[in-house]
Amino acid sequence: MPQAATTTNLINGEWREMATVHEVRNPVDDSVVGQITFGGAAEAEQAATAAAEAFQPWADTPVRERAALLSRTAALIEDRADEIGTLLAREAGKRKPEAIGEVRFAAEYFRWFAEEVRRPIGAVHAHEAANRRHLSIHRPAGVVASLTPWNYPVSIQARKLAPALAAGCTVVARVSEKAPLAVTEMIRCLTDAGLPAGVVNLVHGPAAEITDAFLDHPAVRVVSFTGSTTVGRSIMAKASSRVLRPLLELGGDAPFIVFDDADLDAAVEGAMLAKFRNTGQSCIGANRFFIHNSIFDEFTSRFSAAVDAMTIGDGLADEVPDLAACIDAERAQAINAMIQEAVAAGAKKITRDVELPGPAFVAPTLLVNVPEHVALAREEVFGPAAAIFPFESDQEVLARANSTEMGLAGYIYTRDQSRIWRMAENLDVGIVGVNEALPTVCFAPMGGTKQSGLGREGAEEGLRDFEEVRYMALGLSSAQSRS
Repeated sequence: MPQAATTTNLINGEWREMATVHEVRNPVDDSVVGQITFGGAAEAEQAATAAAEAFQPWADTPVRERAALLSRTAALIEDRADEIGTLLAREAGKRKPEAIGEVRFAAEYFRWFAEEVRRPIGAVHAHEAANRRHLSIHRPAGVVASLTPWNYPVSIQARKLAPALAAGCTVVARVSEKAPLAVTEMIRCLTDAGLPAGVVNLVHGPAAEITDAFLDHPAVRVVSFTGSTTVGRSIMAKASSRVLRPLLELGGDAPFIVFDDADLDAAVEGAMLAKFRNTGQSCIGANRFFIHNSIFDEFTSRFSAAVDAMTIGDGLADEVPDLAACIDAERAQAINAMIQEAVAAGAKKITRDVELPGPAFVAPTLLVNVPEHVALAREEVFGPAAAIFPFESDQEVLARANSTEMGLAGYIYTRDQSRIWRMAENLDVGIVGVNEALPTVCFAPMGGTKQSGLGREGAEEGLRDFEEVRYMALGLSSAQSRS
C-alpha cells in the first residue's frame, strides 16, 4: 500500500494532487498521520463529467465482468486489511481490532454484491390482450454521488460503492476530511483491481462546495448520504431542486429495552457492545436505556460495574483498551457538555471518575434520574455516555421508545416470544436487535424510519435503490400477417 503521507484525489482514473493541503491528525496525541489535498467545485465538476462519460460503457459491461471486478476488490481489501485498518486506527483514534474488523467488513460488501448482482431480476406480467405483452427490466440509475462520514468511513463507503457499481452505476465520492486516509486506500483497491477510468471518482475538499457541485451536475441522478439528520435535510432539499433520488441514512436515538424476564448477563453484555463499540460513535448505537422497574437496581449495578472496569487509552497500544479516543477534542467536549447539563439538572452519575489520557477522550458515563428535557435524554449522544430510565409496562416503554423523531434502530432483551413480536412490529425503527447487540450484516437491509432517513443499504434492497425499473409494452403482430 502506498504511503499515506499525501492522499490524492481520483478523477477519471488519475490520482491528482491539488494545491491546498489539509493535515489529518491522530486524536490520541494530535500527531500528523497524513495529508489530503483539497479540490473544489471545478474538480468536483470534472469528476462528475468523467463519471457521466464512463457510465454507459460501465452499464453495458456484462454483469459477470462487473462481479469479477468486485470480487477482486474484496480480495485486495482483505489482503491489505491490517495495513488499512492500522491507518484507520491512527487517523480516527479507533481500537485497532475494531478498525481492522471494519476493513474486513467492507470487503464483505464487495463480495456479497458481486454474488447478488448475478441473480437475474425482472418480471413478465400477465397479459390481457392477445396482441400485447408486458415486461419489466432493471437498469442502472446513472451517476451516484456518495457522501460519507468519519465514524465508519471505510465500511459505510463500501456499503454504497459495492451496490452502486454492481448495479452498473458510476460514482463521484466525497469522504469526511476527519478520517479520509483509510477509505482512500480502499478505493485504491478498486483501481488496482482494474476498475475502468471514471467509474469511481474521489474528490477531497470542503463539504458544502463539493456536495453542491456534485448535485448541480446534470448527470448525477442519485445522492447517497450518511450523516446527521440536519445535514441530511439540507441535502434532500438540494436534491429536490433537480428531482434527484435521495438515499439517506441519518441520525439515530436507539432505545435499549430490558424486560423483567431478560437474561441479565446477556443484556449487560449487549448493553456494553451497543453503547461503547467505536467509543459510542455509531448511528445505531444504544442511546436511551429503559430497564424494567423490577430489575432496575440489579441491572444498573451490573452495568455500572462493567463500565467501571473498562480500560481507556490509545487504540493502537499493545494491550488494546476497552475504550479509545473520540474523533477529536471538539466531539469530546460536546459529549461532556451533555453530561454536565444533565448533572446540573439533577441527574445522578453512577460510574466512577477516571483520569483521561488526553482531550479527545471521554470517561464512559452512566446516569440515572435524568430529566426528560436535557439533551442527554432527547438527542443523539454519539459518544460513551447514556441515560438509564425505569419503566413499568410494555405499553409505557413502547410509547417512550417511539417518542423521538428518530427511528433508526432499537434493541430489546426478553425471553417472551409474544413480546418479541409485539415490540418488533411496533417499535418505529428500521432495525431491531432482539437479544442481539450487533445486528448489522451486509445481507440484511439497513435504514431508518421518520427522521432517520430514506431507502435501505445492504441486501437486495440496497442494490435496487441504485436501479430504475423500466417497463416495456410489446405489441405483437397477428398470426395472419406473419403468413
